Amino acid sequence: MATDGQSGISTSLLKALIFLMFASFAMTTDSVGTVIPEIIREFGLGMTAAGSFHYATMSGIGLSAIALGFLADRFGRKRTILLGLALFCATSMLFAVGHDFGFFVALLFLSGLGIGIFKAGALALIGDVSKSTREHAATMNLVEGFFGVGAIIGPAIVAFSLSSGASWKWVYLIAGGLCLILIAGTFFAPFPAPVHVSKERADPRDSIRMLGDPAALFFSAALMLYVAAEAAIYVWAPTYFEGYQGAGAWLAAYVVSIFFILRAVGRFVGAWLLARLEWSVVLVICSCAMAALFWIAMVGGRSAAVFALPATGIFMSVLYPTLNSTGISCFERDRHGSIAGLLLFFTCVGAVLAPLSMAAVGDALGNTDYSMALGGGFATLLAAMCLWNLIRRPVAARLAQRNRADYGEAASGDASEAGLPLHA
Repeated sequence: MATDGQSGISTSLLKALIFLMFASFAMTTDSVGTVIPEIIREFGLGMTAAGSFHYATMSGIGLSAIALGFLADRFGRKRTILLGLALFCATSMLFAVGHDFGFFVALLFLSGLGIGIFKAGALALIGDVSKSTREHAATMNLVEGFFGVGAIIGPAIVAFSLSSGASWKWVYLIAGGLCLILIAGTFFAPFPAPVHVSKERADPRDSIRMLGDPAALFFSAALMLYVAAEAAIYVWAPTYFEGYQGAGAWLAAYVVSIFFILRAVGRFVGAWLLARLEWSVVLVICSCAMAALFWIAMVGGRSAAVFALPATGIFMSVLYPTLNSTGISCFERDRHGSIAGLLLFFTCVGAVLAPLSMAAVGDALGNTDYSMALGGGFATLLAAMCLWNLIRRPVAARLAQRNRADYGEAASGDASEAGLPLHA
C-alpha cells in the first residue's frame, strides 16, 4: 500500500502539488538558455562567464541534494518541502531589486539550494504515494511532463518580456508568485503518515554511504550523462544557432521551445509506454534514437541540426524520470530521501560540468560545433550504458524484492515490472 488510510482525493491533491512544484522551478532553470544571450549583451560576458547563470543554480541544487537530502527522511516530507519552497520563493522575488551580475548569481545559488531541498522531499513523497515500482516510474513521467510544461512557459515568458520591452527578470518573479500558492497548498494538504527511519539512515552521511552501492553508482552515472546531453540543447543551442541564415532558419529562434514542447509531450506518452513495455527496453530505444539524432545533426551541420536537435526531446523525455524513479525504487522507502538526494546531486554535477566543458571548448576553439559534438558524445555513452543494462539486467532481482517488501501482494507481476525475463 502507498499509505495506510490515504484517500484517493488526498493522493491526487499531493500529486497535483508535486506537478506544480516541478513546473514552477522549471520555469526558471530551463529558461536559462534564452536568458544567457541577454546576459552576454547586458554585461559584456563570454560564454563561460555568462553560463554562471546555469552553473550557480545547478551547484546549489547539487549541494543541497547531497548534504540535505536526508531532511526528507528525518523531519518528514512536508516540513522539508515547505522549507525548500520558502527559500526558492524568497530568492526568486529578490530578483526585483537586483541590478548586479554577482548578486544575481548569488540569488541563483540560494535558489538552487531551495530547489534541491523541496525536490528531494517531493521525490521521496512520490514513492510514498505509489503502489508499485511500475506506478512509481509512470508517475515520475507525469511529474516530468509538468516539468516540461514549465520549461515551455519559462522561455515563452522571457521572449514575451523582451519583445515588449520588459525585463527578463519577470520569469523569476512569476515563478516566485506561483511558489506562494504552492506553500499555502502544501501547508494545508494532508500528507501520508511519516515513515519510521533509524538515526543511522536519517543522517547526511547516508547519501555518501550509498556511493558504495553498485545500483546507486549505475543510476548516478546514467543521470549525469543524460543531463549532459540535454544541457547541450537547452543551454547552448540558442548560442549555437545565433546568426544562422540557412535552410530552416525560421526554426532556429524556436529550437529550445520546440525541444521543450516535444519533451513535455513525450513524457506524457512515456507514462503510457512504461505501462506496456519493460523500462529497460524503453531506455534502449529512446537513448539510441537520441544519440542517432545528435550525430545526424553533427554530420549534416546546422541545416540538419535545426530539425534533429529539437527532435531529441521526444526521446529524451522518457529517460530522466525512468532512470530517476527506478534508481529510487531500488532502495527501501525509509531511504528514499537520501537516494533521491544522491541521484539529484549527480544530476547537478552533470548539469554543471557538461555545459562548462562545452563552453570552454567553444571559447577555446571559437566554434560551438565542437560543443554540440561533445553533447553527442555524452548521448552515445548513455546509449551504451542502457544497452548494457538491457543485456545484463543488474537491478532486476532487486526491484522485484522491493516490490514484494514495499508494496506487498498488491504489486503483482514482480518479474515483468522489474525487467526480469518473463520465465524467471
